[in-house]
Amino acid sequence: MQYRTLGRTGVQVSTLALGAMNFGRIGRTTQDEATAIVDAALEAGINLIDTADWYSGGESEEIVGKAVAGRREDIVLATKATMPMGDERNHQGSSRRWLVTALDDSLRRLGVDHVDLYQIHRWDPKTSDEETLSALTDLQRAGKIRYFGSSTFPAHRIVQAQWAAREHHLGRYVTEQPNYSILQRGVEAHVLPVTEQYGLGVLVWSPLASGWLSGAVREGRDVTTNRSAFMPERFDMTLPYNRARLDAVEQLAKVADEAGLTMIQLALGFVTAHPAVTSALIGPRTMDHLHAQLAAADTVLSVDVLDAIDDIVAPGTDLAAHEKFDTPPALLDPSLRRR
Repeated sequence: MQYRTLGRTGVQVSTLALGAMNFGRIGRTTQDEATAIVDAALEAGINLIDTADWYSGGESEEIVGKAVAGRREDIVLATKATMPMGDERNHQGSSRRWLVTALDDSLRRLGVDHVDLYQIHRWDPKTSDEETLSALTDLQRAGKIRYFGSSTFPAHRIVQAQWAAREHHLGRYVTEQPNYSILQRGVEAHVLPVTEQYGLGVLVWSPLASGWLSGAVREGRDVTTNRSAFMPERFDMTLPYNRARLDAVEQLAKVADEAGLTMIQLALGFVTAHPAVTSALIGPRTMDHLHAQLAAADTVLSVDVLDAIDDIVAPGTDLAAHEKFDTPPALLDPSLRRR
């Protein structure tokens, strides 16, 4: 396992980090299975675990809390807030009112008195940067969080938040968690250059592109992944953008075979090769998944392999841009672009 510094924090984290979204009802990973996965991940050298209050309605945090009990100080523990937690309209977003409550709820579920990294899960256009950063700064000063970061922020919002922190003398985001994979390279155009400019750590989510790059999705095979069961449209091969992904996967499989790599090694080696990336978040549902992903821990892709990937999916290109969750509100709400 390799380690890199998380932005400018001085904290050393593993280049593969354990994402816990599948712990609980989303991935159907039970407590015993999750604890075994955490045990094996830590034994392999992973030292960062990432979860969120929204994952399975808090169940993931509860499972992670039980799995790490007794060894908290050896783990860089990260969670997130802002996604809806129930039907109450104020139980979401990044207002001070909600973040203070959401963090206390997360700490209770995790069974800890602080988290190392608290992340704003999505940019909340209804709340000012000053409001959010002020609340996060106070929570940091109270000792409940060590650092705070953003997740899936558009590049201009990352810049705006950095400006607001300086303008109002508040703590700043020290990390960004973007969606990045061989099939979703849009962040290379704007987000990753901005994170490098401001010295942010980058924790990549979905580096296997929801299973498309796991080796399980190939021409002529039935797709039977867990993700395909509750997101069937993402694997409907009658849709043009899914056909484009499948065509890319078939070409990438040839590159991986010629290089003596699995698809997983190719995919994880690709994202960790980018100089802006600190860690790739893996999200195994089973022990077999974990072992297959850990095999990429020391993968270093050659220049020839990286060039071959560029020829298949051009730098800065998203093959399914609508799945990025960072579309500006003005493109989604007609009232924001029409008089």
